[in-house]
Amino acid sequence: MKEVPARANEMSDAYLNQAAQWADVMVSKESRGSGDTENARHRVAARVGIPYATFFALKWRKPKCPIRIRGIYEQMRDAYLRECKRQVERLEHEIAITKAIAGADDADIAEAEALVEAAKASLSHDKAMAG
Repeated sequence: MKEVPARANEMSDAYLNQAAQWADVMVSKESRGSGDTENARHRVAARVGIPYATFFALKWRKPKCPIRIRGIYEQMRDAYLRECKRQVERLEHEIAITKAIAGADDADIAEAEALVEAAKASLSHDKAMAG
């Protein structure tokens, strides 16, 4: 059996750790509280189109196959970026509602809009770097 170089194992671990971190963030944002983690994992998996088994594997038994690892990393990265974009769109909607109530000249609204624009720029950069 061919031995995998240590550097390749380190890269695989880095990819898996990052993918697991993205998965954990999405699940924790979805969770409705204590005891809802598994249900949240199922809901996120269904919403982002990644099998529940992938979320489970990232949490409990990380895969060893380098090709599979790269695919999981790419799937999770894309899902995480879509979720971030969805959150930014929700924030834009909230800002529009607040602007209608408080008026467009409110300093907090201007600050929130600037933060949303920065988030959108960051997502555009991350998406460009991804592929």
